[in-house]
Amino acid sequence: MNRTSEYSFTIIVPIYNEEDNIRTLEDRLSAYLPFCTYKACVLFVNDGSSDSSGEMLAETCSRHKDFYYISFAKNAGLSAALKAGIDYTESEYAGYMDADLQTAPEDFNLLLAEIRNYSMVIGIRADRKDSFFKNLQSRIANGFRRMMTSDGAIDTGCPLKVLHTDVAKRIPLFKGMHRFLPALVLLQDGATYRQIPVRHFPRTAGVSKYHLWNRLWGPFADCFAYRWMKPRYINYSVASSNLCNVEPTEKAAIEK
Repeated sequence: MNRTSEYSFTIIVPIYNEEDNIRTLEDRLSAYLPFCTYKACVLFVNDGSSDSSGEMLAETCSRHKDFYYISFAKNAGLSAALKAGIDYTESEYAGYMDADLQTAPEDFNLLLAEIRNYSMVIGIRADRKDSFFKNLQSRIANGFRRMMTSDGAIDTGCPLKVLHTDVAKRIPLFKGMHRFLPALVLLQDGATYRQIPVRHFPRTAGVSKYHLWNRLWGPFADCFAYRWMKPRYINYSVASSNLCNVEPTEKAAIEK
């Protein structure tokens, strides 16, 4: 049995070479879980880290009954780590945050307060603590993405997000598409999302995995991939079935 099914909310935390942040993550998340709006657990996804992150995660999870992890055989990227976290989540809701702690896990409660009314609730980093150049890059990338997708999302780079898990499992995730979650959710019939300001903090440990190339060129190229995929996305709803233990459900796919 997948242990996340015992919870209402699973927090997915992708990890890649974050050994300097693991202990702080442990402290912050273990302190937050008792005050979470829903019964919650944490699912770390070790994205093939080459430092001691994997060993530290295994040790950390052995100390906390609500902490779990999966470890990739090799580095596959943030989108793959997020998809794996979603694939291995069986709770009603799935959340996502980065390991750098530039957003606060406590702010999940702000998003969870609205999740019953929307397919997804995402954070907007208020009063960002990044450099002027980094903020400028993000504004350019976000503006171009909004123009290409018409999703209306102000800050898709904010990692704090909460989704209905069944919605998350229908998102077609591929490399780079973690930047397009609002647009991808809106492909589903009747899907909605809301944006809520959350706090933002400077990174205090570890090293950012983003630079000019993957903050600007990557998202630009992925916009065209999204535009290609959008008219090929298929929604369907099963009305009945005689398969054992199968209930009518909505599904989505990408046309081959």
